[in-house]
Amino acid sequence: MVVDEYGIPASGIVTSDTAADCSQAPLLMEDLEAEAFLADKAYDTNELLDMLKEADIAAVIPPVKSRKEQRTYSHKLYRARHVIENVFRALKRWRVFAPR
Repeated sequence: MVVDEYGIPASGIVTSDTAADCSQAPLLMEDLEAEAFLADKAYDTNELLDMLKEADIAAVIPPVKSRKEQRTYSHKLYRARHVIENVFRALKRWRVFAPR
């Protein structure tokens, strides 16, 4: 799911429970203008990072521990990621969907 800085959903994709979230990110980023891409460690893939760099979008994604070269990211900006987490919390509370 993509949300703006206020938590308003812009787009989303529903997948099976076995699909990796990071595989859907390029589809969600199509036709969107953004300054930064905030995501958790699950989105730390070379393909996504290359795509963001090519689109001149700042990647605010903490690196996984297994990376040989640990990237830096804005910890201050990463804290704003709670906005998307709040959207999912609200959806669960309203029983719109129930992820497993």
